[in-house]
Amino acid sequence: MPEPIVRPTRRMLLQGAFAAAVIATGMSRLRTALAAGNLPPGVAQIKGDVRINGKPAERGQRVVQGDVIDTGKNGELVFVAERDAFLVRANSRIEFGSAAARGAVTVLRIITGAMLSVFESGARREIRTTTATIGIRGTGIYVETEAKRTYACTCYGEAVLTPLDDPAAEETVRTRRHDQPRYIYGKGVPNMMAVAPVVNHTDVELQMLETLVGRKVPFELGTY
Repeated sequence: MPEPIVRPTRRMLLQGAFAAAVIATGMSRLRTALAAGNLPPGVAQIKGDVRINGKPAERGQRVVQGDVIDTGKNGELVFVAERDAFLVRANSRIEFGSAAARGAVTVLRIITGAMLSVFESGARREIRTTTATIGIRGTGIYVETEAKRTYACTCYGEAVLTPLDDPAAEETVRTRRHDQPRYIYGKGVPNMMAVAPVVNHTDVELQMLETLVGRKVPFELGTY
């Protein structure tokens, strides 16, 4: 059954506004570094316990195919790879790799946790989770994975959402601004795809990531 859409309370809105203010401060610092030419490539921002291939992450460190990213309970990582940018949430494990058998496709496997990403238009990208494969054609997308379902919000652009246990239920989502969030379920659920609310990511975070790669989000900030 489709999950009920959660309407934000005043407390939730205030918490969101506070979080947005904190993120905006960090984004301002990143913009200053960009303008001064001081921002190193690769890892742009580290908070808490973050490890790449088992070793503590360092600012400026390149993230390349084959790397494994782990974030602790209070960890968070922002990094750039080519013309794509990523924000990895706490308690996450991400494998950054490629699928040569399917052509020139960059593949990110979210084993646990969550990640917000912005991708350059045109290049083939793919996100894999425990229950879904998500094909990217240039978009902003937020993905959380759980044991029995995946949350995917195509913030803008286009993505192809495919349940691993029912490829026939594949759906192509085209959105302008968080229009069609989805839950993608695993085996044993009658409806493999369900409507979801917009949760746990903001327009300000998307703008911060796009700024790192010299782009802007395709809408005015302020709603989420």
